[in-house]
Amino acid sequence: MEKRGDERRGGLFFDEIVESMPVFAKELVAGGVAGGFAKTVVAPLERVKILFQTRRAEFQSIGLLGSFKKIAKTEGILGFYRGNGASVARIVPYAALHYMAYEQYRRWIILSYPGIGRGPVLDLVAGSFAGGTAVVGPSRLNVKGLSQAKQVYGGIFDCFSKIYREAGTRGLYRGVAPSLYGIFPYSGLKFYFYEEMKSHVPEEHKKDITVKLICGSTAGVLGQTFTYPLDVVRRQMQVQRLLASNSGELKGTMESLVMIVQKQGWKQLFSGLSINYLKVVPSVAIGFTVYDIMKSWLRVPPRDDTATEVITDRSNTQPSSIGS
Repeated sequence: MEKRGDERRGGLFFDEIVESMPVFAKELVAGGVAGGFAKTVVAPLERVKILFQTRRAEFQSIGLLGSFKKIAKTEGILGFYRGNGASVARIVPYAALHYMAYEQYRRWIILSYPGIGRGPVLDLVAGSFAGGTAVVGPSRLNVKGLSQAKQVYGGIFDCFSKIYREAGTRGLYRGVAPSLYGIFPYSGLKFYFYEEMKSHVPEEHKKDITVKLICGSTAGVLGQTFTYPLDVVRRQMQVQRLLASNSGELKGTMESLVMIVQKQGWKQLFSGLSINYLKVVPSVAIGFTVYDIMKSWLRVPPRDDTATEVITDRSNTQPSSIGS
């Protein structure tokens, strides 16, 4: 009886905390948990993907299954999660800001333009701006890429301090501009396809986890496929900048795109896409699914309900034009 009483008091305490949290805080928590969980689940796939890209001959010759067996044999289970702690520390604040910004932009658009429809275009615009916000926010400090350079760091805090001492705040944000270039269309399309897929699901199946995973997987595949050529062009332009002193003037986006097609063929625009699916598709599917589950657990009201409440509250606080 005493144990049941403690459990009941604990449940009531949790209920009070959840009820006292503002909606944006709940969305931050839900997004952070979703991002961290998805990153951890796909960590083994990401490890194999990196080995495929950096040590091609050694791992591509034995295939995907052989690569998993080799890592398990030589490094053990923990070998699949090497570097995952730093990745989770980076992705949790990024995902939290990403999902929360999407919800806030969506509400702001509905509030600013009450006549706008609740269709997929709304999700496309809100998702694009949310992606840009998450990239330039403090959660997206470019430690990951810098920590893989020639210098060896003693940990994530050592990495932060050394980069800050050497290059200041600008060093922490190095590479943000190219990231923005790719994240706007990808993030927008990802939310667009996910919400569009869910809108066609019968009401009785909307809470089905399998359905959410399928919608998320489809969104991941389509979003990645449509934006991957832009990512290839972006990488090509980054290489051009490194070689600019030797090659002369820099080429723009369209010039780089045309040059790749002319010299290497249109298939080069999708080179490496299949191996990218290995990480991106399950990550997007799990991320969206866990986010929706966390929102339900934290009792976040439906999007349109919160938007309607805000609009109603504003209209009620406006002074009446009719004299008393």
